[in-house]
Amino acid sequence: MSAVSGGSMVGRSTGDRVILILAVVCAAIMMAPVLWVIALSLKDNKELMADMNSVFHAPYTINNYINILATSSVFRWILNSVIVAGGLTIFTLILSSLAGYGFARLNFPFRNTLFIIVLLGLAIPEQAVLIARHQIFSWLKFHNTYHGLILPGLSAPFGVFLMTQYFRAIPKELDEAALLDNASRFKIFWKVLLPLTVPAQATLGIFTFLGAWNDYFWPLISGTKKEMYTLTIGIASSQTNFAQSEGLGFLMSQAVFAGAPVLILYLFFQKYIVTAVSGAAVR
Repeated sequence: MSAVSGGSMVGRSTGDRVILILAVVCAAIMMAPVLWVIALSLKDNKELMADMNSVFHAPYTINNYINILATSSVFRWILNSVIVAGGLTIFTLILSSLAGYGFARLNFPFRNTLFIIVLLGLAIPEQAVLIARHQIFSWLKFHNTYHGLILPGLSAPFGVFLMTQYFRAIPKELDEAALLDNASRFKIFWKVLLPLTVPAQATLGIFTFLGAWNDYFWPLISGTKKEMYTLTIGIASSQTNFAQSEGLGFLMSQAVFAGAPVLILYLFFQKYIVTAVSGAAVR
């Protein structure tokens, strides 16, 4: 029996090594484009135009990043992106948590019908309502304002769905125990259930912030004044004919500059995302 057990452990160890090697290979393949972009961003544009193979050897430079910071409005664009993405994330978390709790825990007329209507929002592309939204925001004079950039993103059916499913996974015995202690519905939501949904909220917050930070379509239409550009619109407006003038290195440095804050945010909250995906928070 010990021989069988030993053989099983050896087989399991070999299988673990194979999985680990495959994981490392897949990670390397996925990281290769990122490293390529970073390397391009650190090369002089004239060198790249003369020889693309120069990306594999020194010298490297940070002049492309200095040129980005030299743009007069870049810090205003960063501030606009932080306000829009941060505001949208906060309000989405609040509304999605309240709606998810209502759909998962409260009984009210037409609850299932309303939930289906909310989910139908996932099937409606943004382009389908663009003209109507533009006309409404123009009539309300919401263009070139922060609330004009934030409000369209608050209709977040995915957030409502995610929070509803997460609240449903929490045992109802917690609600019953809190009700026996004379706790109000809002107190149960705020003190008992909401802390258990932190992993789901972190996941939703990351995805919402990422989508808002990288959004190009609506800010391009609504934020037409230079002082209201978000970072994605701002760095795009600074490009002319980048293939001949600004250079590939400058273009890649813009991509790294715009993506770095989101990467940093993900590194801080990755454990919550893993927990939410695995479902380990609710047992």
